[in-house]
Amino acid sequence: MNATKRTHLIKTEAKRLGFLSCGISKAEFLEDEAPRLEKWLKQNMHGEMQYMENHFDKRLDPTKLVEDSKSVISLLLNYFPEEKQNPDSFKISKYAYGMDYHFVIKDKLKSLLHFIQEEIGEVHGRAFVDSAPVLDKAWAAKSGLGWIGKHSNLLTQQVGSFYFVAELIVDLELEYDAPVTDHCGTCTACIDACPTKAIIEPYVVDGSKCISYLTIELKNEIPSGFQDKMDDWMFGCDVCQDVCPWNRFSKPHNEPLFNPNPELLSFTKKDWEEITGEIFNKVFKKSAVKRTKLSGLERNIRFLKK
Repeated sequence: MNATKRTHLIKTEAKRLGFLSCGISKAEFLEDEAPRLEKWLKQNMHGEMQYMENHFDKRLDPTKLVEDSKSVISLLLNYFPEEKQNPDSFKISKYAYGMDYHFVIKDKLKSLLHFIQEEIGEVHGRAFVDSAPVLDKAWAAKSGLGWIGKHSNLLTQQVGSFYFVAELIVDLELEYDAPVTDHCGTCTACIDACPTKAIIEPYVVDGSKCISYLTIELKNEIPSGFQDKMDDWMFGCDVCQDVCPWNRFSKPHNEPLFNPNPELLSFTKKDWEEITGEIFNKVFKKSAVKRTKLSGLERNIRFLKK
C-alpha cells in the first residue's frame, strides 16, 4: 500500500470516528516555533504554569516523543454546544459543558491507531490530547487544518474555532498537507473584546493575564487588579472566540458525551453560590471542571462577587 492510499484510509476512518477534519505533516523540528516559544517563556507569559518550561526540545521535535516518527496526524473534534447557559449565571467555557475531552478524544485516538495497525501493519505511535509537551495548534496549522488567529487559537474558515486539537505521532510515511493562509486580515475583534487585555499584540497572548489561566491554572488567590474585569467567568473564558467573525459558521457538535448536565444550563448565580459538594459531583461528573475542584470554583465565585 503506497503513502497516498494509506493517507486516504486514515482520513476516511478519522471522519467515521467523528473527527471534524484530519491533516498530516512531516514529523520534524518546528523551527519557526522555537524562538517564539523561547521568547514567550523568557517574558514569563506562562505565569505559574511551570510545566511549560519543561521538555523544551520535546515540544519542538516529535522524534523525541516517538522514536523514528515520520508523521504527525492532527485531528479536530467539534465541541460547539446546541444550548448555552442561563444568561443570569456565572459562566463556564463551552468546552467544559460535557465529559472531560481528554477521555473522549483519547478513546477515539486509540481506535484510530488500532485501525492503522490492523489495516496497514506494524505501526508504532502515541496519542496526544493536550496532556504532553506537544504544540497542538502549531502542528494542526502545519497540517493545513487552519491558521493561528490573533487570539492564538486555531481558526478554520468553514467552522471557526470551537474544537479540540489532538494528534497521533506515528513511524509511518504518509502524504503531507500544506498550511493554509491567514484570514484574520485587519480584524481586531478578539483583541478589543478581551476583558483583561491578555492579547498584548496580534498573535501574542500573555497567559498570566488570561481569564482561563486565572480561573483554572492559577492556584493562589486571583490578583485584585483583575477585579471587575472577569466578565462573570468562573471557569475558563470564551470571549475571544465568541466575538470572532469566523465563529458565525460554528455548528453544534454531534458527540453525546459532550452534552451537559441540564442543571449546568439552568443554574442561576444564586444556585452557583449555594452549590454543595454533592451537587458539584453530580453536575460535573467526569468533567474538566473537576480540575479546579469545588474549592477552586468557590474561590472564583467569591472573587466575582466582590
